[in-house]
Amino acid sequence: MGYLAPVLRVVSKSPAAQAFAAALEAPGPLPPVADDVSLVLGGDGTMLQAIHNQAHGRTWLGLNFGHLGFLMNDLPAEGAVEYVRERLATHDWQSHNFMRLSMRAAAGAREVAGLAVNDVYIERHSGTACHLRVSVDGHVVAERLVCDGIIAATPLGSTAYSFSAGGSAGHPLVRSIHLTAICPHAPKLPPLVLPATARIRVDVLDAKRRPARVVVDGIAYGDVRNVEVGSSPTDDVALAFFAGHDFTRTLLRKVVRR
Repeated sequence: MGYLAPVLRVVSKSPAAQAFAAALEAPGPLPPVADDVSLVLGGDGTMLQAIHNQAHGRTWLGLNFGHLGFLMNDLPAEGAVEYVRERLATHDWQSHNFMRLSMRAAAGAREVAGLAVNDVYIERHSGTACHLRVSVDGHVVAERLVCDGIIAATPLGSTAYSFSAGGSAGHPLVRSIHLTAICPHAPKLPPLVLPATARIRVDVLDAKRRPARVVVDGIAYGDVRNVEVGSSPTDDVALAFFAGHDFTRTLLRKVVRR
């Protein structure tokens, strides 16, 4: 592994992030870090986009200039430039591997695939509710779920759309899959927390009359007939957090007690 000055690979369009990126390099070149480390200045959306666009195998160190910033490092109100430069110089962070969800789906005559840091969801794509058959590890959970859709989320993603839809907020370090129905009409499927090894299959029933599309970390892949979701350690993504970052405190402060 080589060492070189970290490149500000991704900076959001927010004025605050743009100004901080300039201020961070104003004193001179940034301290050298491992060449697989990338800085991301922005919010959670910027981080998800960066991971989606870049090659696998990088470590992502985020600086929060977004609204929630659950995937990012918060900065002090004063002396933020010095704070970041000092931690880069001393390599004062820890990298954690977080699970992603792999998605494969039949969309017309083709197959589509994607990886999600946050979530994979199937949602209605018309004015009518979708009818879904939901199975976990070959066991039918719902033969015909009448709903607006269903979400499969990682622990990181459990605090986003899944939580808003009534799912539980998972701790980021507990490997699990959160399955949450969106506005279920019948049956009233409760949120489920499944082991990371679970394999989920969703079949879209009456797909022509009740179309549904699949969305992976906000990227829509079009109408589908069926979707399979699972996880593998080889798909993990590495996020870096400065020393002292407390995932439990962050979960309580940013999600539970908002």
